[in-house]
Amino acid sequence: MKNLRRRATAIPLVNRNRPRLTLEGARAVLAAAERRALEIHRPMNLAVVDDAGHLLSFSRMDGAKPSSIEIALTKARAAALRRAPTGPPSREGQPDLLLALGLAIARPDQQTPVRGGVPLLVDGEVIGAIGVSAGSEEEDLDVARAGAAALAGV
Repeated sequence: MKNLRRRATAIPLVNRNRPRLTLEGARAVLAAAERRALEIHRPMNLAVVDDAGHLLSFSRMDGAKPSSIEIALTKARAAALRRAPTGPPSREGQPDLLLALGLAIARPDQQTPVRGGVPLLVDGEVIGAIGVSAGSEEEDLDVARAGAAALAGV
């Protein structure tokens, strides 16, 4: 019992040095993503969330499809909660059946089989995510990566 108490007290109860995404950081991510969307001439819906999937900032560019608003939000939330990019990984071009099953039974805001959600990393920790929608999956992913790159070197 004495060893158990020592081991328990050696584990910190609070993490005080954890990076967090600020509103200004979220705006910088959105601005970088918007610049890339303009470069490829594709109006997008862009959502930036914190590490728990709560919305920090959103942009619906002029001409972006209204039907893609919820998709951008879902991609951002899913990437933040999964701590991984959205979309199914594939093995040699074949879909992952276990992932497909997981997507079928998961809550909609936790999973999406569509690419375009990218976690935001600082010092190897997920501090949030960006979700992009209104283009092809490749365009959405490209714009999301451009947004995430705004935090490189921070």
